Amino acid sequence: MNSMEKKDLKGLTLGELESFAVSIGENKYRGKQLFEWLYAKEVSAFSEMSSISKSLREKLSSLAAIHSLALVEARESQDDGTTKFLLELSDGKRIECVLIPPRTAFQDTEAKSEEEQKRLTLCVSTQVGCPLDCQFCATAMMGFVRNLTAGEIIDQVLQVKKISGRQITNLVYMGMGEPLMNYDNVMKSVDIITNSMGIAARRVTISTAGWVPGIRRMADENRKVKLAISLHTLDERIRQKIMPITRKFSLRELLESIQYYYRKVRQRVTFEYILFAGLNDSDEDIARLIRLSKMIPSKVNIIPFHSIGSTNPDSASKLRPTQSLRAEEFVAKLREGYVTTFVRSSAGSDVNAACGQLAVKAGKNRSTKNPPSARQSKTSSVRPA
Repeated sequence: MNSMEKKDLKGLTLGELESFAVSIGENKYRGKQLFEWLYAKEVSAFSEMSSISKSLREKLSSLAAIHSLALVEARESQDDGTTKFLLELSDGKRIECVLIPPRTAFQDTEAKSEEEQKRLTLCVSTQVGCPLDCQFCATAMMGFVRNLTAGEIIDQVLQVKKISGRQITNLVYMGMGEPLMNYDNVMKSVDIITNSMGIAARRVTISTAGWVPGIRRMADENRKVKLAISLHTLDERIRQKIMPITRKFSLRELLESIQYYYRKVRQRVTFEYILFAGLNDSDEDIARLIRLSKMIPSKVNIIPFHSIGSTNPDSASKLRPTQSLRAEEFVAKLREGYVTTFVRSSAGSDVNAACGQLAVKAGKNRSTKNPPSARQSKTSSVRPA
């Protein structure tokens, strides 16, 4: 085989590695060795696999590969220590992921017991770009390029651990892309990470803009990771304008799928909500969220609006953040209505690492408008975190 034909082992499950071992004339148990070396011991070359004979290491090198993402840039926030990583894939495409230090994810004391607030969290990407065109998200302005493989998702964790020298404890699939439009690769990465890399399923959160088939599939598969819904309004007309996915899956369909998920999994969901001035911050919006919390066991994360004017001037001219006094009143009224409500911080906003700000400049990534899943059913100095 030439190097272009070598099988990339990163991203393969235990079963797949065992099958690979047998396919090259080795015993099945070699697959388990490979699994442990790749994910538990986190090696990046066959030469580092000391428990495997030299002859087998040479054989593996001739037949297989261990591809790794390349660090292009790391930018650390001077405000809170959040670090954004720009990584390059083997085909030259680029993605971003974000390392969030403890005690920075939320700004209010109400969230002090939240898992993410107490631990080191990595926000990973699942696609190069995104096809959903949410009007408040910089990633949407890139268009859709392609899905990430399971190996590319996992390697974000491996590379950030190596660069930062720190143990990641929590994982949020909230970076670039719509995770549930890349369902198979996302869940494959979750299975591998939670079975080999010391991050329990209860410390993994998957955020979706409302990809209904994926939510229902998570329910049917009894997925124990946390589910977060990028909601932002319960007004169908407004949601269609700021989140075009609503034209494909209505609010009714979305809420029915979330109810179905809760009945199956018995795990409360998180609703993410950015407050936009005059758009979704009225008393009626509060009443809708209170009614929703009575229908579906849940909590609400209020997320600050982060300007994306540099990538989407048209959106920036239309969307404005709710004034702080009204935002505080909005939160207080939700809590008075017995809605569990937390306020997220703007961690990393000074390096464009906050919610909605991830984007790679045009030129490195070429976008397409029709991703396969959508047709089927979406320089600063390098510093350790």
